[in-house]
Amino acid sequence: MRMSRERVIELEEKYAAKTYSKRPLVIVRGKGAVVWDVNGREYIDCVGGHGICVIGHCHQKVVDAIKRQAEQLITCPGTFYNDARAELLEKLVSVAPKGLSRVFLSNSGAEAVECAIKLARKYTGKKGIIATVKGFHGRTMGALSATWEAKYRQPFEPLVPGFSHVPFGDAEAVRKAINEDTAAVIVEPVQGEGGVYVAPEGYLKELREICDEKNVLLILDEVQTGFGRTGKMFACMHWNVTPDIMAVAKAIAGGIPMGATLARDDVMLSLQETEHGSTFGGNPLACAAASATIDVIVEEKLPERARELGELLKEGINTIKEQSKLIREVRGLGLMIGVELRLKCKEYVLSAMERGVLLLTSGLNTIRLLPPLVIEREQIERVVQVLSEVLVV
Repeated sequence: MRMSRERVIELEEKYAAKTYSKRPLVIVRGKGAVVWDVNGREYIDCVGGHGICVIGHCHQKVVDAIKRQAEQLITCPGTFYNDARAELLEKLVSVAPKGLSRVFLSNSGAEAVECAIKLARKYTGKKGIIATVKGFHGRTMGALSATWEAKYRQPFEPLVPGFSHVPFGDAEAVRKAINEDTAAVIVEPVQGEGGVYVAPEGYLKELREICDEKNVLLILDEVQTGFGRTGKMFACMHWNVTPDIMAVAKAIAGGIPMGATLARDDVMLSLQETEHGSTFGGNPLACAAASATIDVIVEEKLPERARELGELLKEGINTIKEQSKLIREVRGLGLMIGVELRLKCKEYVLSAMERGVLLLTSGLNTIRLLPPLVIEREQIERVVQVLSEVLVV
C-alpha cells in the first residue's frame, strides 16, 4: 500500500539532508511529459529532472533495456571488458562531434567535468583553467572551482587554485586572460543555471581559434545542452565547433545516473593506468539504458522535434510578453528556454504548479523550461495558457 502524502513528507523532512528547496508535491509516477502525484493528480513536467528527461519519463524502450540487463549483469568494473559498455561507447562516439573518439564513463555531470579538468592539466602540464561569469559546472570541489556564483562557492573556500572567470560571450576577454600556465578554457554553449544565456553568434568559433592559436584546450560543458535538448544532438553543432574535451551527463541514460567525458585520442590517452577511475562508472545497467536512450533520440528524431516545438513554445511565451509587465526577456535554444522576470519568480512557479504545470527556476528571477522532447503540441499549448494565467496581471 502506497504511503500517504503526509507520511512521505514527514519521513523526508525527518531524515533527508536539508539541501533542497522543497515544493509541497509528492511525485510517484511518470510517463512521457506527464507526472502524477501520490493522490493521482496530473502535471505537465517542464522541470524534466533538471533536464534529464529528454526522451520522457519511463520510455518503454529504456524500461525494457533496463529489465533485460538487470536479469543478466548489473555491475562490472572497468577492470574487465563488458558487452553493454562496448555497445554504448561505439554509439556515443558515433553521435558525438567528429574527433571526440575516446570516452571516460562516470556517474554525473560534476564527475564528467572533474575528469575534463584532470585531463586538461595532465595533457598540458599546466594548471590554469579559464571559466565564465554565470557559468555552472557542478558542486564537487574541482567543478565548483569552475562555477561562478558566490553562493555555491563561498561556504567551501578555499577551493582548487588556478581558476579564473571572464565575462560570457566575450572572446577577447578570454584571449587576454590566457597566460603561460593556462591549460584550458571551459564554457557552456548555453548557460543553464546562469539564466539560459545562449552563446552569441561567432563566440564559440572565436574561442576555438584562440585556443588553437594559444595552444590551450577548449572544454565544452554540454551536461545540460547535450542529447538533442537545443535542437542539435549537441549544442556545439549549431556553430560547427568541436572542442578538445566535452562533458555530458543528465539526458544520456534516460534517467539512470551517468556521466561521460569525451576527448580527442591524444588528450584522453595522456591519462595512465590508475590515474583516474570510477567504481560505478560504465556499469552495464547504466550502459544498457544509455544505449537505448541514444537509439530513441536518433530514431524518433528528437533534436528536430526540440527545434520545432521550442520555436512554438517561445512564440507562445513572446505573445504573453506583449501583454505582461512582468516579463523582461525570453531566451533559449530548442526546448531549453528561460523567461526572465522583473521580479523574483518563485511565487509564479508555485502558482503554475497549482494549475498543473511544473517549472524550474534559474537564479532568483528567471523561469526555466526543460520539458521532455516528446512533449505534445497540446501540452505546450496548456503550458503557454498557464504561463499566461500567472504572468499576465
